[in-house]
Formats: sequence, C-alpha cells, structure tokens
Amino acid sequence: GRCRDCGSCLSSGINAEYGHAMLVIPKTLVVNAAKDSTELVAKLRAFHNASQTIEAKKNFKWIGLDLENGKCRDNKDAGVLEPELSKVKSLKFATEAAITILRIDDMIKIYQPSKEDPNSYANAVKQGRL
Repeated sequence: GRCRDCGSCLSSGINAEYGHAMLVIPKTLVVNAAKDSTELVAKLRAFHNASQTIEAKKNFKWIGLDLENGKCRDNKDAGVLEPELSKVKSLKFATEAAITILRIDDMIKIYQPSKEDPNSYANAVKQGRL
C-alpha cells in the first residue's frame, strides 16, 4: 500500500513488524540456553546491521550464536552451515499461514448476520420459544 505523504509507509511498517517477529527465533534459542537474550541478540543484530551497511564488514553476515559459551561467533569459521532452501521454504510457509489467518479474520469481521435471523434471541422470544 501507498500513502500520500511518503509513498510506502504501510510497506515499511509491515517489513519492520515482520523483522521484529523474526527476532523471536534467536531470543527463544538464547533463553532456552539459559543466557541473557537481551545482550546476545543485541550483539547479533549489531553484527548483522554492520554486515549490511559497512562494506568492510560484509563478512559479519556469518556471525551467529554460540550458545554453549554465550557469545557471538563466526559460524562459517566454526563449520556451522545451515541449508538456506529449507529455511526460506519454512519462512514462506509460515508467512502464508499468517496471511491466511488474517484474511479469515477479516472475513469474519466483514460478515454481519442478518437482522431477520430466525434463530436469534429476539425472534425466539417473539415466537414464544423462550
């Protein structure tokens, strides 16, 4: 969606919320490892931000969590590689499921029962069924 003022407010808001929701994954992993999620996830985010904004730090994209030692590390150097294809498919599936749920919710909100519902409380009282 586009708005008159900046053209892409809705899109950027949606992307920000999606990114915020994705933080649940590392936060949950850190908490389950009995580590400080606030500190570790903040460090991880800082490394990933640097990898996307500073050309000299592009290799920071490989930084991940070492939950045994409670720190961030270069997962490529540590030999920890994950299949991108399965992750992307899982994220797409989860996103589609969330969109479907939101569409169903919208349809339920749009549906207004007719005022002449024969099974309504008011009609049952009028007809002497109650």
